[in-house]
Amino acid sequence: MIALLLALGSSLAYGCADFFGGLGARKAHVLRTVLIAAPASLAVELLLWPFLGASFSQGAVVWGAASGVASAAAFALLYRTLAIGPMNVLSPVTALVSAMLPVGVGLAQGEHLSTAGLVGLPLALVAVVLISAGHGAGAARPSRTALLLALGAGAAIALQLIFLHQAPADSGVAPLITGRAVSSAVTLAAAGLLYRRLGSEKPAYAMSAAAGVLDSVANLLFLLAARGGDLAVVAVITALYPAGTVLLARCVLAERVHRGQLLGLGSAAVAVGLLALG
Repeated sequence: MIALLLALGSSLAYGCADFFGGLGARKAHVLRTVLIAAPASLAVELLLWPFLGASFSQGAVVWGAASGVASAAAFALLYRTLAIGPMNVLSPVTALVSAMLPVGVGLAQGEHLSTAGLVGLPLALVAVVLISAGHGAGAARPSRTALLLALGAGAAIALQLIFLHQAPADSGVAPLITGRAVSSAVTLAAAGLLYRRLGSEKPAYAMSAAAGVLDSVANLLFLLAARGGDLAVVAVITALYPAGTVLLARCVLAERVHRGQLLGLGSAAVAVGLLALG
């Protein structure tokens, strides 16, 4: 139950982070947004070090570094995806891809689900699809480029979560610190190589920093949830984060929420209840 609650918290934090990151990427080049978000995330994790501890063993460093490379790709692809929009379609597409890969890895590693879990897990995946469905008349439809970016972002997020899960359980926040340091370095190197393409627009500093902080909180909650529960369950609950993005996009940007998406939100609630029983 604790792992489930942590996964729900991670989901909410990811959804809010994606919303602010997507808005930030509309103000300037996506790399300018990530250059603010990644260091903000690292600062949060360094602040948590004295409280949660960190053991920089070989496994923690290797898996943390791998997650950092995936995180850098996820940051850039996801924020560019959400900047193109519409958020309420592309975010769920990304989430579905990010859920399916960790679920497959978890089951392949021998994780077993109860009867309630066997019903709740696919229902949660269906909920993610429904949240992206319900395109009524006049609804914005994503371009092919945006869809490809969403698929790539989902795969990068999935790899990040899988790599974090592989880190030693007694390593504290070491995998997060290592991963964020690597992702910040990768982002800085990419920005240096593409400096002339970044444009002169200033990034939305507050929104970009907020996205980074929330992403760091989401990663921490996921890591704690994955250490206390099954990867298959934790990953699919975490993948429900588009609910937060969709609702924020509705309230702030007036993006439409259709009946299919409302049904998806209801299905997600039922799925979470079933997984809690499992």
